[in-house]
Formats: sequence, structure tokens, C-alpha cells
Amino acid sequence: MDVDTRLLRYFTAVAEEGGLTRAAERLYVSQPALTKQIRQLENSLGTPLFVRSRAGMALTEAGCALAARAPALLAAWDVALRETRAAASRAERVLRIGFLASAANEATPRIVAEFTRRRPGWRVDMRHATTWSDPTAGLADGEVDAALLRLPFPGQERLRVAELSVEPRWVALPSAHPLAALEVVPFRELWDEPFVAAPAETGAWRDYWVAAGEREGRPVRIGAVVDQPDDWLSAIANGYGVALAPESTARFYARPGIVYRPVSGVSPSRIGVAWAPVDDGNPVVRDFVRCCVESTGSTESTESSEE
Repeated sequence: MDVDTRLLRYFTAVAEEGGLTRAAERLYVSQPALTKQIRQLENSLGTPLFVRSRAGMALTEAGCALAARAPALLAAWDVALRETRAAASRAERVLRIGFLASAANEATPRIVAEFTRRRPGWRVDMRHATTWSDPTAGLADGEVDAALLRLPFPGQERLRVAELSVEPRWVALPSAHPLAALEVVPFRELWDEPFVAAPAETGAWRDYWVAAGEREGRPVRIGAVVDQPDDWLSAIANGYGVALAPESTARFYARPGIVYRPVSGVSPSRIGVAWAPVDDGNPVVRDFVRCCVESTGSTESTESSEE
């Protein structure tokens, strides 16, 4: 009997996290969708894999047997998949780079130019992630070789990350909003405002962009949930809420009906380049990382990943 590797991945996340909430955040899926996938796997195997309780999800004996084998199977499949895609990239001399929103801002062309100078005959394929459902821009699934991302993002601890730069977080407001008259908006003035937010399953990503941990315990009001930049802009312009955004958003996503203002009292946004641990020895990926660090004037710092 064949089993979808996606179901095994979902099972492994729940087994490791001990419950649906953190596993759903890690996988960027909703809890109902994750529950359905676990049920599907159990039905396929013809046996319960978890005992459900208010305390969480405890493995059955059958679940323990599968949990002992599944991570190695998935790791082997991930390596095979990445090696296959890497071989295709080498044959085509193309490096696939994912990015969200404005990536590394104005530094992106410099990074690409330096890489092509260092690797003559190679081309950088910049792949824009059009939704926020996967804040890794395809890196977690091996769809790209590296990614320019906003930090922090869910699953960051399982990847290598070199921080490149920092930029302030601003606020995007409907142009008629009373706070739009201010030159700088204190973050406290935004605590009671409805926010336009990413889907709940993005977990830490959503929390960061509503600054959930910087409100002194004040709950976040969600005015609208969106998954794409165009929908985000429309929701703000239509008055459904405000939103924190990198300063560069004012340059790259200017739109009638929306104004951007600096915000005081909130931490800045960080930009990094990320890659998979399996590519630590990949000279092409390492060259791209060096180009990122050198082109932004950064001192490279690599965050450890789970081995």
C-alpha cells in the first residue's frame, strides 16, 4: 500500500509537537485540515495512531512504531528530492531563489549582479511567493535553493539563516484614518485598532506582523484575514483595518487610499537569506549567500538548525 508523503509529514509533526495547534502552525495549515489528514492516514492504515484528549495527542502503540520510522523516511525523501532538483539546476545552470514582498529591497539587483559575476553562465531565477501561506517562500518544501525572507518565520530553527539587514516597521493606514495626520504613530495608539492579518495557520509569522508580543498583554483585534498582497492593500484601503509593514512597503506598494507612517515603540523588521542544512556543502548556494552578505554590508551570522 502506498502512502502520500504529505500525510506522513503531517503525522510526524503532530507526533513531535504532541498536539494539533503547534503542528498546524509548523505546517502552515489549519487545525481542521490537519485533523482531516490525520484521519485519512489512520483510515488508510486501518488503525488509530493517536489517543485524543484535552491534554493533547498521545501516540498509540501503532503510532509509536510509525513515529520511529517516519522521520528517517521523510529525511531520505527530502534529500532525494533536493538532489534531483539540484541536479536539474546544475544542468540548466539556474539557481532558484524564493522571496516574499520586496525581498532584500534595493540590494536585490546588486546581489544578483554579483552572483552572476562570480558564477559566469549561471542565472538567478527569482521566484516571488504570491501568498503568505508559506513564509519560507518555497524553501521548506525544497521548491527553491535559497530564499530572501523576513525574520522571524515559522520553522526558522530548522534552516540556516544569515541576517542581512534591518528596517523599521511602519503602519499602513486608510488615507482618511485620524492617525494618518501624524508624522510618527506611537504603537500604543494602534493597540485598539483592527488589524489586517495573515491566516492564523501562519502562527509566529502572523503574530509578528501584528506585534502580538509587544502589546503588554493587550489582545489583538483582527479586522480582516488575507493571504495575498493585493487583498491586503484592498482591505486596508476599504477601512477593514490597519497593518504593520516594512518601511520599504511604502516604496514598493504605494496605492491610492493608503498612507504609510513610521511607528515608534515597536521593534524593527529583519531581512535574511535562508537555505537548507543539506546545502551547507553546495558551493553555488554558498556563493549566493556570500553575495547577499557582501552586497548588504552584513556580518554573516548563521542560526543553528535541528540536525
